[in-house]
Amino acid sequence: MELEYGAPLRPWRQKALRDFLARQGLDYDERIEYTVNLLEDEEIVATGSLSGNIFKCIAVDPARQGEGLTATVITELRKEAFRRGVRHLFLYTKPKNRMMFSDLDFYPVAETADTLLMENTRNGARDFAASLETRPCAGAVGAVVANCNPFTLGHRYLIERAAAACALLHVFILSEDRSLIPAAHRLALAKAGTADLENVIVHPTGDYLISAATFPTYFIKDKERVTDIRCDLDLEIFCSYFAPALDITRRFVGTEPLSPVTEAYNRRMAEYLPPRGIQVTELPRRERDGAPISASRVRALLPERDWAAIGQLVPETTLSYLRERFGEK
Repeated sequence: MELEYGAPLRPWRQKALRDFLARQGLDYDERIEYTVNLLEDEEIVATGSLSGNIFKCIAVDPARQGEGLTATVITELRKEAFRRGVRHLFLYTKPKNRMMFSDLDFYPVAETADTLLMENTRNGARDFAASLETRPCAGAVGAVVANCNPFTLGHRYLIERAAAACALLHVFILSEDRSLIPAAHRLALAKAGTADLENVIVHPTGDYLISAATFPTYFIKDKERVTDIRCDLDLEIFCSYFAPALDITRRFVGTEPLSPVTEAYNRRMAEYLPPRGIQVTELPRRERDGAPISASRVRALLPERDWAAIGQLVPETTLSYLRERFGEK
């Protein structure tokens, strides 16, 4: 049996991979960065791929299952991930595959009816949540989760209103680096923009809270349900780890007239969290000139470096950062 590596695969082999995955009921994920195939007589009999720190599109020919081919593919993917300096690894799969990947040293993080998320670190999510800063307080503890790409006066308004309704507010900034503004900078801008709010603590999400940018859909047949499936898994992680570790009983969101995906997430949240003991409060978005203040408006103004207009949408700390980072036209 022959091992084949591709980063990416050659076009003709990628087509063969797409066909092989389709026969196993899987789609090809366009975000794949590296693939390992096991070949016999030039035909794919097992495969797996890597995207960032996520293993994807792992499949074995049904006629060859039970031969340890999945373990061989996972071992090769681990080698490549470690070569890239990636140590914390994840995979998304169907719940029925839990035992197979448990035998390969992956541990469950969260499970819904449709999806199972696993990682290569035992109790990684619990330990991460336990490491987050908190403090004793008498009263309700709330949470806001945001990307802040970049941090705007709209984010400030939401956080300020939420903080006024709580004894303590935890603000989580998505840690994945798939935005115009790097994750570390988004976190720093959120901290700077809320530094005067004494009952606010700003955290990174680590690898655990999931965005639409990284959630894989290759094993989900009903594509119309992808948003709900992704939301359910994300909210299950929040309820299982973040909320109990920090005593969170309230979640705040802004109204979302601009993004159908975010609006659908808000609706799902309002259904999912209250039965788990977490109240959901939707606050009206702050507006400027009759339109909601949004990070997308700020990004749209950046190519022209319209600092006067941008300055009406972001706090001074964000404006200074943007001028320094993006400079002249």
